[in-house]
Amino acid sequence: MSKAFYLKYRPQNWDDVLGQSHVVDTLHHALTAGHIAHAYLFAGPRGTGKTTTARLLAKAVNCLDEDLEKRPCGKCEYCLAVNEGRFMDLIEIDAASNTSVEDVRDLRDKINFSPSQGRYKVYIIDEVHMLSTAAFNALLKTLEEPPSHAIFVLATTEIHKIPATVLSRCQRHEFRRISVFEIVAQLEKISKEENIIADHDALTLIARQATGAMRDAISLLDQLASTGKEITLQSAQDVLGTATSQAVIDFIQAVIDKDPSAGLELIHHTLDAGTDARQFSRQLVDYLRELLLIHMESADRIQTSSDIKDIMVRQANTFDTSELLRVIRIFNQSSNQIRNNWNPALPLEMSFVEAISEQPVETVQNNIPTTVSQERSTLSRTPETSPKSQTTTQPQSKPPTSLATKTKPQKASNQASQAWRQFLLEVKKRSAKAYGLLNSCQSHYLQKDELVVNFATEILKEMMESQENLQAAQAAIQEVLQREIMIRCQVALIEQEELPPGSDNDGVLASALRDLGGKVINSKEIKD
Repeated sequence: MSKAFYLKYRPQNWDDVLGQSHVVDTLHHALTAGHIAHAYLFAGPRGTGKTTTARLLAKAVNCLDEDLEKRPCGKCEYCLAVNEGRFMDLIEIDAASNTSVEDVRDLRDKINFSPSQGRYKVYIIDEVHMLSTAAFNALLKTLEEPPSHAIFVLATTEIHKIPATVLSRCQRHEFRRISVFEIVAQLEKISKEENIIADHDALTLIARQATGAMRDAISLLDQLASTGKEITLQSAQDVLGTATSQAVIDFIQAVIDKDPSAGLELIHHTLDAGTDARQFSRQLVDYLRELLLIHMESADRIQTSSDIKDIMVRQANTFDTSELLRVIRIFNQSSNQIRNNWNPALPLEMSFVEAISEQPVETVQNNIPTTVSQERSTLSRTPETSPKSQTTTQPQSKPPTSLATKTKPQKASNQASQAWRQFLLEVKKRSAKAYGLLNSCQSHYLQKDELVVNFATEILKEMMESQENLQAAQAAIQEVLQREIMIRCQVALIEQEELPPGSDNDGVLASALRDLGGKVINSKEIKD
């Protein structure tokens, strides 16, 4: 029986572990210095090397090579025994099927026995988050004071489910998703070793499908290689149920052109050709994300051919930032809805129709809140009017310190909207990036000599706060208002009156309403 690729090409030494140098280097140096912890916690996505690294750790602490730098050597009796699965002092436990307190008590009773072969008994508990609460409690004492000959390695994909009492007793290492570059390089290496003819584009598709999991990528390659034929991009798309790049490009063009006939026809044609609806939706979101990166001047992160990148640049330039973010949210929601829908095409069709629909003209970000205060009315002045000639007989009101405490703004006047648009045009002359960010803000208002701009997320806020973007905005507003104005960026808060009674403005519900586009369907007062 032939061996599966992911087993055949499992790393056998530290240098073979890809994409986790921050973990490997730390462990290797610690072992070389003789600093061996009694309990480790490896956390991260599936297929990123947690169990493999745990096995390497077991080999290294038991390796017979006298040179600590060379451990694991892969040649000594114990290293070979681990490789062949016959090392008695390496105990692997699947917590998903051994969840009870009795299983942990049995382990605790046996752990006191001395190692049968090596220096240490190494216990690898995979998917440790599956243990019951009683099992975790039974494990605590052993983790805190294990026998000197015992080492625990706990592996999990859901670290948030691990009790804090367990976390505090382990040396914690976070595993990351592996980059597409590294996965493609490994797939090319395996293809060469196995005499597999595979297109680079096909391997790139496999790497993207794996979403950072090396094991998944190698398994997909193994599946495609089993046909005995050349692995082309088309054959990979057929097996994986993905749409062609051209179908995705054409569909987004239909969104840009607001062409309902072309868009709906593409959905039906793509799904009829065998593409999985949820996978197609994910491809759309991934493509739109890359358009956003281009829009934010980060095109160097995109891995594609030059001709496709030219098309992407052209499409990205047809969107403004707020519209692109809106379309991404729409299709991201559809990918979550497809799984439980009796008709997989329906969420895609609804999302497409919503995406090509015109945005409401009067939205929060297009309105400038106005009050009777002189500070709030400043932006409504036309640029020809000198601010020194403006007088007001109305009493000044204290401006709000945050959006959470202010009352709902009045409808912006045409003058205010015109001034804001003129400000954006001035910004655009100086920096396209700053223009895109400001155009996508949630709301904005003047407060004395300060323009407060509220963004939907912390990422957008931080991007706007770069020196280049702030200088462009400050120069633009000085041009419009003929006086120096500072720009202050902050993350928008949900209006308190929009939340159910008793809910917290900084809580989960407010976050869902603000960041995920949620709506309150039914509410009652939230009590402690």
